[in-house]
Parts: sequence; structure tokens; C-alpha cells
Amino acid sequence: MMSFLRILAFSMCLFLSFLIVHFGVCGEENPHLVNDKSSLITFMSGIVSDPKNALASWKSPSVHVCNWSGIRCSNASDRIIELELSRKSLGGTISPALSNLSFLKILDLSENFFVGHIPKELGYLAQLRQLSLSWNFLKGKIPSEFGSLHRLYYLDLGSNQLEGEIPQSLFCNGSSSLRYIDLSNNSLAGEIPLTNQCMLKELKFFLLWSNHFVGQVPSALSNSTQLKWLDLESNKLSGELPSEIVHNWPQLQFLYLSYNDFVSHDANTNLEPFFASLVNSSNLQELELAGNNLGGKLPHIIGDLPSKLVQLHLEDNLIYGSIPPHIANLVNLTFLNLSSNLLNDSIPPSLCKMGKLERVYLSDNSLSGEIPSALGDIQHLGLLDLSRNKLSGSIPDTFSNLRQLRRLLLYENQLSGKIPPSLGKCVNLEILDLSHNRISGEIPSEVAALSSLKIYFNLSRNNLNGPLPLELSKMDMVLAIDLSMNNLSGTIPPQFGSCIALEYLNVSGNTLEGPLPFSLGQLPYMRALDLSSNKLSGNIPESLQDSSTLRKLNFSFNKFSGHVSNKGAFSSLTIDSFLGNHGLCGSVKGMPSCHKKHGYHLILLLMPVLLFASPLLCILGYPVVLKVKARRRMEIVSRRDLKDDEEETQELKYPRISYRELAEATGWFNASRLIGSGRFGHVYKGVLQDNTRIAVKVLNTTTAGELSRSFRRECQILRKTRHRNLIRIITICSMREFKALVLPLMPNGSLERHLYPSHGLSQRLDLVQLVRICSDVAEGMAYLHHYSPVRVVHCDLKPSNILLDDDMTALVTDFGISKLVKGDPNMSTSDTEFFSSTNGLLCGSVGYIAPEYGMGKHVSTQGDVYSFGVLLLEIVTGRPPTDVLIHEGSSLHEWVKRQYPYKLGSIVEQALRTCSPSARPKHYDKIWEDVILELIELGLLCTQLKPSMRPSMMDIAQEMGKLKEFLSNPSPVSIEEVNPKGSSFSGEDNLVVK
Repeated sequence: MMSFLRILAFSMCLFLSFLIVHFGVCGEENPHLVNDKSSLITFMSGIVSDPKNALASWKSPSVHVCNWSGIRCSNASDRIIELELSRKSLGGTISPALSNLSFLKILDLSENFFVGHIPKELGYLAQLRQLSLSWNFLKGKIPSEFGSLHRLYYLDLGSNQLEGEIPQSLFCNGSSSLRYIDLSNNSLAGEIPLTNQCMLKELKFFLLWSNHFVGQVPSALSNSTQLKWLDLESNKLSGELPSEIVHNWPQLQFLYLSYNDFVSHDANTNLEPFFASLVNSSNLQELELAGNNLGGKLPHIIGDLPSKLVQLHLEDNLIYGSIPPHIANLVNLTFLNLSSNLLNDSIPPSLCKMGKLERVYLSDNSLSGEIPSALGDIQHLGLLDLSRNKLSGSIPDTFSNLRQLRRLLLYENQLSGKIPPSLGKCVNLEILDLSHNRISGEIPSEVAALSSLKIYFNLSRNNLNGPLPLELSKMDMVLAIDLSMNNLSGTIPPQFGSCIALEYLNVSGNTLEGPLPFSLGQLPYMRALDLSSNKLSGNIPESLQDSSTLRKLNFSFNKFSGHVSNKGAFSSLTIDSFLGNHGLCGSVKGMPSCHKKHGYHLILLLMPVLLFASPLLCILGYPVVLKVKARRRMEIVSRRDLKDDEEETQELKYPRISYRELAEATGWFNASRLIGSGRFGHVYKGVLQDNTRIAVKVLNTTTAGELSRSFRRECQILRKTRHRNLIRIITICSMREFKALVLPLMPNGSLERHLYPSHGLSQRLDLVQLVRICSDVAEGMAYLHHYSPVRVVHCDLKPSNILLDDDMTALVTDFGISKLVKGDPNMSTSDTEFFSSTNGLLCGSVGYIAPEYGMGKHVSTQGDVYSFGVLLLEIVTGRPPTDVLIHEGSSLHEWVKRQYPYKLGSIVEQALRTCSPSARPKHYDKIWEDVILELIELGLLCTQLKPSMRPSMMDIAQEMGKLKEFLSNPSPVSIEEVNPKGSSFSGEDNLVVK
């Protein structure tokens, strides 16, 4: 018995010892873990914003610290070894108390809103293996104490606002364990502190792009023989291309040296040594050397580069000579850019062997000879840019084989012959620009019927003749048509009115004649119309004056006659728009006034009228009576239709307003009440009998199928969503022959009217107002994406669909092509399927449409994020995306990104002139400049090509809210104190690792 008691007592002692070691006396936690928990609580006290409630478990006394979100403990030591809180939208500072987590191996606080300095105490975490603080708002210098992290192999501090030099101790700490280093997208300066005494033999990824580093690529990098990825793009590095260093990287996959000050060998005349150094890098996939002013010829050895090479960027250099045919050995190349160099001679036909090519840029060189017909054999070619060269001959008929071709740019060459009708087989073509050549003949009807064209069709400055093909009316998605400076004749067909997406039309400098079709003024998005230097005659249609979108008009040097008013779209025009039309008179300054007829002329005219008045009244009175009867019948039909739709109206629970009430409120839908036009109808302003000011969106009944879907969709969404930044619906009027939405009238109109003042609006919005508006839009969109009872993808976010109420609060409107997120729990299966499909509708407006939609991808919330990013860039640059597409040949994102980060001065200066309040104190200039830079960066992040790399609308709304709050209470302190330049979101290209 005693033996048993002794054994039992011994066992109890062992168990109590275990409890004391691991949980403390009387069941309390391990004292070491208590210290860890205390450090985390101190860290939590520095968190001032937790919108996702990511730290909820940290505040619960019933949850063990090892079960807190983002925490992982070691099973062996019962100590915290991992703190992972990335993408939690946390805001605040990083507490030095984290240095007490002495067993910590992984610390990841990336993609949040942390501000302030990086605590130097983190350098005391001796066990730390991985440290990621990227995509925050951290500033100051990199702590030299990080040199004590001997076990660190992963370091990511990218995309903050760090400055100063890299501390030498970071790379020279007696340890070569670092494998991944990302310090990109900061403001770091000085030389890269690598010496032969400090070797990083394990280094595989070294990313320093978009900083201010100077000097040469350190020779000590040649010791990093396992390097796979080197990105030094967008710095101020100099010297010869590092051929001797690169030669030691047999595993190299990605090499980015673009936009520095590198030169080639032998005083910038010899590129061969560098390309030779890459021949043995058998895994090389992407090589970027653009924007370095590199000189020399393209060597024959370029064709000996590894066959795995997918992208080659050599644009914006001083490379001369011919394109070596041997380059065709790069059979896996999908992207080739040799534009903006000094290349000459002909294009080698051997390029057709590169069967995987998707994008080819050879523009802005001095290439000559004919375009090789063999290029038509590159089946996957989606973009071919041969513009601004000296190419001659005709356009190859073989281009008809390029069924994937989306953009064909051949402008500013010396091409002749006729346009091959076979180009009409390029059914995916979105841009066709053959301008500034010597092309003759008529415009082939097959090419004019390219309904796939979505951006622009430019045949200007050629020798084309013949009439305008009626098939041009099939271009119902094209933004711009430029046929100017040719020899085109005949009339302008009224079928042009079918080009409903058209914004720019230029037919100047031809021999067109006859009257202008009334349908031109009914195009809902038309912004600019140039008809000058033709032989057009007759009156100028009133529909052009009534257009709510037209801003630029040129009727000069034609044979127009009649009265011209200075109202509507003509209110901002000067006499320069009407020169050379001797038959015109009117109210435009400098134009002769229209003389009234004398009294006796009036008497002479009235006499026959009086003689025949009675018969005329008899003849004309009968149709009037019929019209009254028809109106009565329509009211009877309206009542019957309302009864048929009673069930739907009752479900919507809106006040009933009859068709007659709407008609009377809008002056029977008079053109003078028109305030907007769109794809599915017109919007009229009106006043009800109770003095309620309304906007009536009347849908176009000629597109019955699409109309029904659009109407149902908009009614459903407006009925089920409620938010201060979304337009509310007053009621609907739904009959078989008439469907309308009745909305509150927004007295300040659309955001578009304020961005591009016209028709009496002369004052632009200031930066404070614009940021508030963008914040409102982001809040409304975040609600639709994340909080609404029905999750909605808007699909058409743009300035004209953002309305401003009395106090300039922004409201998102026009849900006609919106989609409900598939599988929404609040919708029936049939409704979900109906709303989640595209139904054949274009998902948005050109310039704002996410690029993935053009590749057949389904709509998603990330498409709206892209549109919001375009909106931000449009506000800052003052340029509509379509204007950039037409004049720059690129998207607004691409155009701004080419100037990011070092060439933004002109954009910022222009934005300060137009968006900053004139009465602001001068010491606010730096603050406003930083805000503009912040908007540019956020816009670029939202418009990244990969949808997965864009931030969510919830994160965007929080970022815009911080900017709005800061600008509401400005102080002469830099914005960096509140929200430093940079971004907390991930991206690609020049914004993240590519």
C-alpha cells in the first residue's frame, strides 16, 4: 500500500512540475508566455484602426494567446514564433515591444496602414527568419540594428517611404543567409553597399527598383551565383552594362535594368559583350534594358540568348543599324519592343518564325522597305506597331490571317496602294490607324464594317477617294473616326447615327457635300465634330445645338446657311468655328445678324394665308382631332398597362406617378429639358405638381430586349440597396410602350460637367472637393461590393455616372448594365443567373473597361476597382481616358505609368493649377502636391493589369477617407505625418515585383 502511495505522490509531483513549467502555478500560463502576451497587448495599444476586426480574438479573455488570430506558438517551447497580420487594414504604429518576442521567427505586417519609423528594437529578434513590412506608410531610415539579424533570410521593406542609405551592416553582418531582399519603391539613395568582404552567396531575389540609387552595379554581386531575379529599374545607376557580373548568374530568370544611365561597352558602341554574358543563363525569361540611351548595333549573338526568353525590352535607346535576322531564333518570345531607337534597313521576314509573338513594337525608327507579308503567319499576334518609320509599298493582304490582331498601327510611313478588303477578316481589331501615308482608292466596305473596332479608326491624311461607306454605321462601339485630309466625296449618310459610342468624328479636308444629317446631333457621347473644309450645305441641324455632350465643333469653310444661335452646345463657340460660311447669320460674336423682314412683306405674306385660312383649318383640323383622340387612347392604354404591372409596382412600394404627370412635368419631354443621353435612352429634368424636382430616365423602346433587361436590373438594384452615396429611386413608370425611372434631380449635375466646364459652368472643383467626391464614390462602391444585401458590380463607373447634390455629396447612378454577384443568397437562382451573365452588353464605357473584360473574363468587383482607378487618374491629369487612347495610342494607366515616378512634374503642376483653391496659403503647396501624388499612386494601383493585384474597394474607401479627413483640417505639416506617400496595396509592373 505504501509503495502505491509513494508512486502516486511521485506522479503528482511530476505532473505539478509540468504545470509549473508550462502553465505556471495553479494552472496559470507559462511566465515566458505571459511576457509574450504582454508584449502583444502593448503592440495592440498602438493600433488605432482595425476596420476588419482582425484583433477581435486578442480582446477576448477566454481565448488563449496561442489561439489569437495571426499568432502561432511552438509546440516544443510553448512560445510565440509567428506573428502574421498582413492585409488586415490595421492602422497605427509598430510598437518596439515586439522585440520582447524573443522566439519570434516570422513577422509579417505587410499591406496595412502602419505609419512612423521602423523600431530599431526589431533588430534584437535574434531568431527572426522572415521580416515583411512592405506596402505600409513607414518612413525614416532602415535601422542599422537589422545587421544583427544573423538568421534572417527573407527581408521585404518595399513600397514604403523609407529614405537615406542602406546601412552597410544589413549586408555585411558576418552572415550570408539572406536569400530574398526587397527594398523597392522607396526613396532610398546612395550606392548599393555590397563589397567583396560582404558576400551574399545565398541571395536569389534582389529588388531595388524605383529608388534613387547611384553608382555602378557592385562587383560583389558576382559572388551571388544563385541569383534568379535582379530588378534595379528606375534608379540613377550608371557605368557599363554589368556583363562580367551577369556572367556568374547561371540561374538568372529575370533581369530588369531599365531607366537608368547605363551605357554599352567601348564608349557606348558595343552591345555584344553584354548579350554574350547572358547566353549561358539558360533559364532567362525576361530582359529589360529600356530607357538607358544604350548605343551600338544589335549583335548577331542576340539570337543565341536562351530559348526560354519570353520578353525583350530594348526601347528608348540609341541602338542603330539593322534588326539581325538571327533574332528569330528566340522562338518563345511573346513580347518584342525595339521602338524609339535608330534602327534602319528592312524588317527581316524571318520574324515569322517567332510563332508565339503577341506584341511587336518597332515604331519610331527609320526602318524602310516593304512590310514583309510573312508577318501574317504569326498566328498569335495581337498588336503590331510599325508607326513612324519609312516603310513603303502596300499593306500585306496576309494580315487577314491575324485573327487575334487587336491593334494595327502603321501611321506616319510612306505606304501606298489600296487598303486590302481582307483586313475586314481581322474580327478582333480594336484600333486601326493607317493615317499619314499615301494610300489611295476607296474605303473597302469590308473594312468599314469592322464592328469590333472599339477605340479608333484613323485613315486621315492619305489619298482616299469615293463616298463614305454606309457600312461605317456598323462601328457601334468605336470611339473616334478620323477620315480627314483625303479626297472623299458624296454626302454624310444619316446611318452615322448608329455609331452610338462615337465621341470624335473628323471628316475635314474632303469634298463632302449636301446637308448634315439630323442624327449626328443625337449621338449620345459625341464630344468633338470637325466638318471644316468641305462643300456641305443647308442649315446646321438643331440637334447639334441641343447635344449635352458636344464641346468642340468646326463648321468652317463650307456652304452652310441659315440662323445660328449661341445656346446649348453652341454657347462656347466663337466665330472661328463658322468661318467661310457666307450664308450663316445669328448671335455668335463676329457673325452677321439675321435681318427681320419689313412690315409690308409680312402683309403680302399674310394675304394668301387669310384667303386660304378656312380651307386649311378644315384640312388641318381633322388630324388635330385625331391626335387628341390618340392621346386619350394612349391614356387609356397607360392605365391598362399600369394595371397589368400593378403586381410589380406593389412589390416595389413606390408612389404612383402617371405617364401624363411625367409628361407635363417635363414639358412633354421637350428637347430643352434634356440633361443627358445614354445607351438606353434620355434623361429629362422636370418639376412635379408638388414642386418636387425630378430627373426622368426614359428608356429607348427601340432596343426592346436589352431595354427589358436594363430596366429590370436597375429597378432591382435601386430597390434593394440603400446608401447615402447611391442614387435613390422615387418611383417607376412601366408600361408596354413606355418605361421610365423617376429619380431626384441633382442640382449640381454630374462630375463630368465639373471636370470639363462648358455650357455656363466656368469654375472647376478644388482638390478638397474632388477628394471628398472620390471618397463618397469609394464608400458607395464599397457598400455595393461588401455590405449591400445584394452584392453588385456596377460595370460602368465614370464621371458622367456620378451625380452631385446640393452640398456636393457624390451619388453613384446608372445601374443599367450592373451585375449581381453570382450566388447571392438574397436572389433566386433564376435572378442570379439573369444578373450574373453579361447578356451581350458591353461591360462599361471604353477607356474605363478593365482589360480582362476584353479577353472574355467574367465581370468582377475588380473591374469596378479598375474603373475607379481610371477616374482618379482622369481627375488628376485632366484628360479623359478616351482622349489619351486617341492621341497617345495607350490607356490612361500606361500613359501616366510611363512618367512614374520621376516625370510627374508637369502632371502635378497642371493639377495644382486647376484643382487647388486659389485662396490657399502658400505653405500648403507641398501638402496639396503630396495629395496629388498620393492620388496618382492609388490610381496606378487600382489599374494594374492583373485583377488579383488590385486593392479592394473597402481598402480604397479607407485610404480615401484618410485623405479626406486630412484635407478637411489641413495644417502646414507634410502629408507624410498623416499619410505618407506610397501605398499599402500590392501591384505589378513598376509598382511591384513583375
